[in-house]
Amino acid sequence: MAFLDVKDLKVHFPIKGGILQRTVGHVKAVDGVSLSIEEGKTYGLVGESGSGKTTTGRAIIGLNKVTSGEITFEGKDLSVSQKQSKEVRRDIQMIFQDPYSSLNPKKRVIDIVAEPIRNYEKLSKLEVKKRVQELMEQVGLSPESILKYPHEFSGGQRQRIGVARALALKPKLIIADEPVSALDVSVQAQVLNFMKDIQKDLGLTYLFISHDLGIIKHMCDDIGIMYKGRYVEEGTRDEIFNNPQHIYTKRLVAAIPDIDPKKRKAHQQFRQEVKEEYDKSYNDYFDHDGLAYKLQNISGTHKVALPQKG
Repeated sequence: MAFLDVKDLKVHFPIKGGILQRTVGHVKAVDGVSLSIEEGKTYGLVGESGSGKTTTGRAIIGLNKVTSGEITFEGKDLSVSQKQSKEVRRDIQMIFQDPYSSLNPKKRVIDIVAEPIRNYEKLSKLEVKKRVQELMEQVGLSPESILKYPHEFSGGQRQRIGVARALALKPKLIIADEPVSALDVSVQAQVLNFMKDIQKDLGLTYLFISHDLGIIKHMCDDIGIMYKGRYVEEGTRDEIFNNPQHIYTKRLVAAIPDIDPKKRKAHQQFRQEVKEEYDKSYNDYFDHDGLAYKLQNISGTHKVALPQKG
């Protein structure tokens, strides 16, 4: 059994209408997603805005109500009871997209990082302070800076504070939702490499959510490509980048800039071929509602929502 197993996850939001605000339909934000993550690995969820990737991550951690499906973490069903769910969820933490808006500007760093500790553990003020100082040092920030406010730090430093807060309860799984998209490109690499370093040091498992396939390639072992709440393709990093099969995946891969002058011409040709195929065959890959067909296993761990022959 995998470290984290998600089976046929569905998250549907009701659409209200009329004077009585009755439910007249549903937005199927996530519509039958399944994924497995092995301990110590990084699984990437990729898709454009509105694809359902963030909703999937928030459902796993319990921030979005699940319509149906199973979420199993270390063999424990997260939906069996609220009490057990809370006990298990201390092992699952989240790093949010914007390192500034996710930190309360009115609170000092010591209170921001210590919040989960105070919610779960009974420690004295001195013990809490020591733990926060250790966490700050762990993420490469000065232990003396715990009395500062978020605005006194740079964007990269604020994201490190967010990581410190996520590490406060010594979690086993971290869901990172677009953790560097709000940062300058020059800072992104620093934070990503730092996250890889602490993963290795602490044995962490990541669910990494991003719209940027270049970042996903750098960070992830296995990848799921989402479009309108469904998977269009899933596989290892090599399978996705070296042998993309779905037209949507090809389009994302083609959009990655190639800085190697020797490969640039071939990449431009690939991009042109994908554009022509996308324009010609787009409708073959989706049903009449514009939704992807069910995944089919084409080889090993490689699954693709292939066009329906008929």
